[in-house]
Amino acid sequence: MSDPFQNIQEKTGRTMPEWFAVLEETGAEKHADLMRVLKTDYGVSHGFANGIALQFRARGQMLTDDDVIDAQYVGAKAPLRPVYEAIVAAATALGSDVEVSPKKTGVSLRRSKQFALIEVPSAKRIQLGLQLPGVEVPGADVGGRLRAGTTMCSHRVDVTAAGEVDDELVGWLRAAYEGA
Repeated sequence: MSDPFQNIQEKTGRTMPEWFAVLEETGAEKHADLMRVLKTDYGVSHGFANGIALQFRARGQMLTDDDVIDAQYVGAKAPLRPVYEAIVAAATALGSDVEVSPKKTGVSLRRSKQFALIEVPSAKRIQLGLQLPGVEVPGADVGGRLRAGTTMCSHRVDVTAAGEVDDELVGWLRAAYEGA
């Protein structure tokens, strides 16, 4: 997963650990107080100040990508983990530039931009969103496996078992990947 603060030193003059040391010295813990210190005393832009304050307040609670994914597949959703792993394996086999980016409620599959989104909305299925705007995809009829999606993903497929990550689904993934 890419680091949203990879250019923080270039933009603010300090690394994240250096900002943490600065904020530790202030004794401030409330978000608004941290923001005020960063913006007023150090001239940090609102966006970077917000990010630094959030990271500072979450220190010691930082989650790894695995932690985020583990949290999505607990309890009744745990049996869907092999389905998730099959989808990720199929996607990453498409090219070395595929980035798997876990978020709180789903996992984004990206290259230059997002081409798919894996979500687990229930204990019975994974919803694979695909970005296929303007692409004619066989089987995209109403009631077929591939259905219309939303603006985030133009199409979606419900997947309930690892065996459903078949040639047809991989073909749709490939089309989305090639369009990204």
